[in-house]
Amino acid sequence: MRILFWTGAFWPSIGGVEVLAARLLPALRDRGHDCVIVAPKAHPDWPDHARFQDIPLYRFAFRPHSAGDSFAHFTDVRHRVADLKRAFAPHLVHLNAVGADNLFHLSTAAIAPAPLLVTLHGQWPLQANSIVAQALRAADWVVACSGAMLEQGRALAPEIVPRSSVLYTGLDVPREAPAPLPFAPPRVLCVGRLAHEKGFDLAITAFGMILPRFPRARLVIAGNGAIREQLERQAADHGLSHAVDFVGWVAPDRVPGLLNDATVVMIPSRSEGFGLVALEAALMARPVVATRVGGLPEVVTHDETGLLVESDDAMALARATSFLLEHRELAVQIGLAARDRARTSFGWERHVDAYDTLYRTLARQPREPA
Repeated sequence: MRILFWTGAFWPSIGGVEVLAARLLPALRDRGHDCVIVAPKAHPDWPDHARFQDIPLYRFAFRPHSAGDSFAHFTDVRHRVADLKRAFAPHLVHLNAVGADNLFHLSTAAIAPAPLLVTLHGQWPLQANSIVAQALRAADWVVACSGAMLEQGRALAPEIVPRSSVLYTGLDVPREAPAPLPFAPPRVLCVGRLAHEKGFDLAITAFGMILPRFPRARLVIAGNGAIREQLERQAADHGLSHAVDFVGWVAPDRVPGLLNDATVVMIPSRSEGFGLVALEAALMARPVVATRVGGLPEVVTHDETGLLVESDDAMALARATSFLLEHRELAVQIGLAARDRARTSFGWERHVDAYDTLYRTLARQPREPA
C-alpha cells in the first residue's frame, strides 16, 4: 500500500513527533507499506530530496523567505507537491501532526484523491486554526495521541466526533535493564526541547528549593533549544551553576542510559500533547513528578506511577520531588509500577498494529475528492 506520510517535523530535527515518526516509518515499511515522507525544509542547507532508512524523503520550504514573494512561493511549492502526488499516486495520505503547511495538501487533494488520516500530536499555532479545522473536516479518520488532544480537535471541528479516536503513543521496552535508583547522591533529570512550554525554568526554581535539603543533589537538563542561554543564566543567578548540568542533546538510543542515572524525572511542562518522556522514564522504572497538563495525567497515574502537580507551581514541584527523595522505598515502588503499566498499556507493537489496521481499513473505503 502506498502511503504519503506528511509529517509536521522530521529528522534531522529532534523532538517527540520526529522521534516517533522515525520509529514508525520503518515499522510500517516492514508491514509491507510503501511510504514517501513529506516534511518541512526547516533549514536552507537541507537537501530537497533525501532518503531516511531507504524511505524517500521530500522536504518543502512551506514558508516564503519574505512576504513580498508569498504568492509566487505558494504557487511553486503547490505545483511541486502536486507533481509528487501525481507521480506517487498514494492509496492513503497520513497527516502526522497538523499545522499551516496542511494547506498545501488540502489545495492539492483532488489531484490524487485518497482517504485521509490525521494524527493530533500536540499544540498547533492559533493562527493555523482555520487550516487545521479544514484538515480535520476533510479527514476520513482522526486519531489523537491522548484524550486531551482529542478533546481539542473535537472542540475545533465537532463534525469529527463519530470518526475520531485516541491512539496512544507506544514504545519498545529498552534493551538496557533498569538500574537501582541512585540516592547517593540523588539526581533529578529533565529531558526535552529547551523551550518555554517545557517549563525547565520552573525546574531550576524548584531545584533551588530542593538543594538545601539535599545538598549533594544534582539537576541534569538534557536537550537543546532557543532558551538554553536563558536557563543557564537563571541557574547562575540563583547560585545553582555548581549543581546544574546542561548536557545538551542526547540521541534517542542513549536516553535509556541517561534515565538509568536518574533518581527522579521531573516533567514541568506548561503544555504537553502526550508526554513521551514520562513513558520513556516509566520503561526504565523511574518515578516521575509531572504537571497536570495535556496528556500527562493519562500517562502518569497520580500516587501510583508518579506524582502530579499543578502547572506553573515550582513550590509543588519541589515538594513532590523532595517527597520521593525522602521516601526511597516508595520511589522504587512507584517506578516499578510505572514500568509495569507502560509495558502493558503503551506497547510498541500495539501502536504499530493500530496504524496498520487503520491504513488498511481506510484504504478500502475510497472517498470522493474534497
